[in-house]
Amino acid sequence: MIQLKDISKIYPLGSTEVVGLRNVSLEIKPGEFLALIGPSGSGKSTLMNILGCLDRPTRGSYFFEGISIADLSDDQLAEIRNKKIGFVFQSFHLLPRLTALHNVELPLIYAGMARSRRRIKALEALKAVDLSDRSHHRPNELSGGQRQRVAIARALVNNPSLILADEPTGNLDTRAGNEIMEIFEGLNRQGVTIVLVTHDPSIAQRAHRVVTLRDGEILKDERRKGAITADNRR
Repeated sequence: MIQLKDISKIYPLGSTEVVGLRNVSLEIKPGEFLALIGPSGSGKSTLMNILGCLDRPTRGSYFFEGISIADLSDDQLAEIRNKKIGFVFQSFHLLPRLTALHNVELPLIYAGMARSRRRIKALEALKAVDLSDRSHHRPNELSGGQRQRVAIARALVNNPSLILADEPTGNLDTRAGNEIMEIFEGLNRQGVTIVLVTHDPSIAQRAHRVVTLRDGEILKDERRKGAITADNRR
């Protein structure tokens, strides 16, 4: 599904350069649940931005479902982000004046879907995260865990092949964080590919594969013993 080969990201800083990633190679198969972990400045967010087609590498090649990202225009990358990738962020990124339902509908509006159809799909996505009864509530009427569930529903609404979650439990208490991780685990059992960035080792260990970054390089790439993978799920 994803192939990164010798990816580097260099940021110019005056007369010097800052290395965000250095010769990173990584392959992610459909149906995997992978956690990216490492200290601040290790390159986790830089790698997540490249995986999500939010940024381009300075060097190296990135293939998403067999397509070379380097060959795509900005408009084509935007289309991939809208239709193929669901994003979940630590700070939710919900529009405060919109209801949960309308926040979930937003990707479908950008995709040009008819109102009646997008309403049905948005309600289905909210049901998938057990939030149907809060569909007409605004974000300030929801708990942190409920807001994150709305964000997950929004990420799911276009049936993406990949979900990228950047510190999705970072702003939540332990109970709400566990509930969010249970949702991700359930989605993965249904075959959704998930890549999760976290600084919390206990969260990372709930993934099936843990990739540790340090100083812009992959330090370790480990599979959890007994983890269910895309290959043995079939």
